[in-house]
Amino acid sequence: MQGRFWRFGLVVLGLIVVLLVGGYGRAILPTVTEILWDTYGVPHVFAKDARGAFQAFGWAQMQSHGDLLLRLYGQARGRAAEYWGENYLDSDRWVLTMGVPNRARRWYQLQSPAFQSYLEAFAAGINAYAQEHGNLIDDEVEVVLPVNPEDVLAHLQRVLYFTFVVNPAQVAGVEEKYSAGSNAWAIAPSHSANGHAMLLANPHLLWSDRFLWYEAQLQAPGVDVYGATLVGFPGLAIAFNNNLGWTYTVNTHDGWDAYELQLQDDGYLFDGKVRAFETENLTLRVKQQDGSARSQSLLVRRSVHGSVISQQDGKVLALRVVGLDQPGVLEQWWDMARAKNLTQFEAALQRLQLPMFTVMYADREGHIMHLFNGQVPIRQAGDYQYWSGIIPGETSKTLWTKYHAYQDLPRVVDPASGWLQNANDPPWTTTFPQVLDPTKFPAYMAPQFMHFRAQRSARMLDEDRQISFEKMMQYKHSTRMELSDRLIADLISAAREYGNELVRQAADVLESWDRQTEADSKGAVLFAAWTNEVKFPEVFATPWHADSPRTTPNGLANPQSAVKALETAASKVKQAYGTLNVRWGDVFQLQYGNQKLPGNGGFDALGVFRTVWFAPQKDGSFTSIGGDSYVAAIEFSNPIRAMTINSYGNSTQPHSQHNGDQLSLFAQKQLRPVWRSRREIQAHLEEHKVFKK
Repeated sequence: MQGRFWRFGLVVLGLIVVLLVGGYGRAILPTVTEILWDTYGVPHVFAKDARGAFQAFGWAQMQSHGDLLLRLYGQARGRAAEYWGENYLDSDRWVLTMGVPNRARRWYQLQSPAFQSYLEAFAAGINAYAQEHGNLIDDEVEVVLPVNPEDVLAHLQRVLYFTFVVNPAQVAGVEEKYSAGSNAWAIAPSHSANGHAMLLANPHLLWSDRFLWYEAQLQAPGVDVYGATLVGFPGLAIAFNNNLGWTYTVNTHDGWDAYELQLQDDGYLFDGKVRAFETENLTLRVKQQDGSARSQSLLVRRSVHGSVISQQDGKVLALRVVGLDQPGVLEQWWDMARAKNLTQFEAALQRLQLPMFTVMYADREGHIMHLFNGQVPIRQAGDYQYWSGIIPGETSKTLWTKYHAYQDLPRVVDPASGWLQNANDPPWTTTFPQVLDPTKFPAYMAPQFMHFRAQRSARMLDEDRQISFEKMMQYKHSTRMELSDRLIADLISAAREYGNELVRQAADVLESWDRQTEADSKGAVLFAAWTNEVKFPEVFATPWHADSPRTTPNGLANPQSAVKALETAASKVKQAYGTLNVRWGDVFQLQYGNQKLPGNGGFDALGVFRTVWFAPQKDGSFTSIGGDSYVAAIEFSNPIRAMTINSYGNSTQPHSQHNGDQLSLFAQKQLRPVWRSRREIQAHLEEHKVFKK
């Protein structure tokens, strides 16, 4: 009898081992920490504990982006001009005026003991790589070493709060030509072809500097998460695990205000009394071409509203920014990654440590969610337009001090439509029939509009009632120009009625055009040129209206004026390219590093879902500088299906073969499979790093 129980115990033990090892080919409780690098340069971190995962992730980021990471951290310290010269002086002034380095030190002290240790481990991984592979790091950026946890938090602040929430261009009132954006979809089982929820992640950022995405997998006891983060961040920002996933879009969140102060004596008026400014005298050091340094003083003044950002002609502006007293976004991301269901995920979200961004969510249980996330100030009065202007700063009536609670924010879970979308439009148009009523929320919560890319997004989701995983990826790459569908029939008709021979030739080209911005599309260049010759939104006969959010604006307000603009555009196109029928890809090209390929996709304003930003070149061509970057398509089947791409590759180090190695896939509108199990990774293994401690 004893032998029988012994044999039974061996069988049970064997079953437990099989369950633990599973598809990953290793136990859930590993004894070492290691990185398995796949053939696309994606690091798969398998760690014996959370601290090991953070340390390995710091190492991995240095191997892939060491030069960039150190340069970004140097800027976050406010010492970039000291390290690298005059070109960084404005950056240092902004960082120091916003108090980033000092606040980073305070934030570090406010982390939980566990997360302090994780930040220390991440920094230790960075430093260990630099010590072991200093020959692979640019000599110019080694001055930043060693990195400390406060550098990580300073970089986080500079990017999240003082780039995304507010940046110097916004403060100065300068229109940003290439503003951060994204597409995001969540599809419920009722709307999918095979009954599984699906998620589409698709941020649009510049293909350089602090906007680059880094793709990775982190596995440790209690967590197995795959996704991407911005270079220098110690946790994954857009990600999925075995149960759920989430992504972000830049939302219409107003997280900053500029207050005009009334000066009196040496202070400013506030509630009828004169208050003194808090002042801080700083010294900037600026590296000169001969290697010497010059000193420059910086006086930082702060009012009860925040830092003074400008003083001209007696007009003083102070900047107030949300979330500077909320230091927990990194730990919130870590807990989101460890969540197993919607309840646990929302428990992390409810802390509201992330200052902005729409959150789009889907899970294995079939739930989908759209949250207009952000630290939204509670304001006494005024609508979104009012708070987008200059605010009187002499009274506490305009000074917000608290934020709306989680339950106050626009949120949709499991809509009857079976789908949710956001393409940087306000939350009211996340699905149709519309679920959210703007009148039920404060007038300052979000504006009302739905631009053409968002309309294109909703159109594709609404018109296909049973979307397959493959079809979702096909829709992701749609280059259809929604704007053209609203205007082109009227434009062609007017061209034939009012135009000369050149204009009638242009009408023929537009009529035969496929309405796409594919590489071989003929007519897209001409139409895009025409949009540069007319004024928006005045060109439309019918303006956008909330009662018809997906069919307005439309029609030409002044057909004869539109024809004149077409004549101008046609002349310019013919002169520049020799023909009106020029291919889109001959003019608009995908470029990263030394690679140049025929382009496809187009600008947000044209209503192209596959967004690519192109910058003009001296020879009349346009080359890509941003737009679609990291893309992930996830189906919550069993096992999970996932496809992804990082348009510019997963490394910027000059010696790396992964610097730009995915551009050809991007040009072909292809995603690549995600490898998550150890067996899959080992089948595509490029490098293996084992940490001794």
